[in-house]
Amino acid sequence: MIYEVRVYSANPGHLPSLLHLFDHHVLKIWRRLQIAQVGFWTVMAGDGSNDLHCCISWKSLADREERWAAFEADAEWQRVRAEANKDGPVLANIDVVFLKPTSFSALK
Repeated sequence: MIYEVRVYSANPGHLPSLLHLFDHHVLKIWRRLQIAQVGFWTVMAGDGSNDLHCCISWKSLADREERWAAFEADAEWQRVRAEANKDGPVLANIDVVFLKPTSFSALK
């Protein structure tokens, strides 16, 4: 199992729109495409008050490439993304890292 940690940095004032996008649209598409989220977090204290942190689990990098390509090509996602950005881009940046658990990790 590998984990993808994504940090979505919303443009100022757009974090509520980003949260709505995930809560009402993205997760539905992910479930249909069998993309497994581990969790989502916002910053309670410290830098990054416009950030949404996301962790996704994958069987392998090949599994990730296949499912993520299907997500990016999904017609519903294309429509929802265009609608979310109609008044300007919601996101300023996305940072992505891939993690593999250590032998002593609670998550394997």
